[in-house]
Amino acid sequence: MAGGNCTIVNEFVLLSFSALQPKLQALLFLLFLTTELTTLMGNALIILVTTVDCGLHSPMYFFLRNLSLLEIGFNLVIVPKMLGTLLAHDTNISFLNCAVQMYFFFFFGASECFLLATMAYDRYLAICDPLRYPVIMSHKACVQLAAVSWLSGLPVATVQTTWLFSFPFCGSNQVNHFFCDSPPVLKLVCADTALFEIYAIVGTILVVMAPCLLILGSYVCIGFTIIRMPSAEGKRKAFSTCSSHLLVVSLFYGSGSLTYFRPKSNNSPESKKLLSLSYTVVTPMLNPIIYSLRNKEVKTTFRHILHRRQAIPF
Repeated sequence: MAGGNCTIVNEFVLLSFSALQPKLQALLFLLFLTTELTTLMGNALIILVTTVDCGLHSPMYFFLRNLSLLEIGFNLVIVPKMLGTLLAHDTNISFLNCAVQMYFFFFFGASECFLLATMAYDRYLAICDPLRYPVIMSHKACVQLAAVSWLSGLPVATVQTTWLFSFPFCGSNQVNHFFCDSPPVLKLVCADTALFEIYAIVGTILVVMAPCLLILGSYVCIGFTIIRMPSAEGKRKAFSTCSSHLLVVSLFYGSGSLTYFRPKSNNSPESKKLLSLSYTVVTPMLNPIIYSLRNKEVKTTFRHILHRRQAIPF
């Protein structure tokens, strides 16, 4: 159907990695499938381990469970469709499914930003105000903070996705990406998008920078507190409690910033695809590995679960 110079778009085509040779696409499929399974299993194990062990019911592990749930959701929104484009060359995605994928991409991404800030605040209270920490971070307070983190993604996802998909699309329906991200879809719009682009830039900066500043402020206070600690053992324990979170934050914000805040002259579609893989595929896989390998309590509980499993007669 056509109206003037505009064509009603019923579906998009994800170009994904179609420029690569079939053999390379097959190798990528195996690599991403392995990564997907590792991500799902790793985050599911984090949830299992921190749930079954009563000793891991502290606020830190409560927020870690929520982070793992977010990572699973974020990963499932992007990777299965990408695997389909590589294996079955199923590059078509309906208008509705594209909008749904973009919505949940923004939802999980924004929620993770605020959850990481909440986890930094938790570490700040635990190290800088340990006497009042059990009172301030009660179970009710933890649930409220987690709920706010999750709900923070709703307005971002709703406004940006609804606004973008209210524009008319015309001409090409090929999205030069492996998922429905805002910039490549926006290029297909045949209308004035200046106001939307201003909103998108301002919204992205607020969603990314506000939690980032909270994280930075928390770790500045934590750093000063650790420096003032008299014993080396106290400093080591204090640093070990937040080192995993700090590494996860660095991976998440580092890869996201390189993708969305680079100059357009250095931001070719192919380079953006590679950078997008870092926070959509690699980071969700590394998070459970980082927390399990760098956390003695998690490793101990996991070993106990394995020993009990092996002791069960068949």
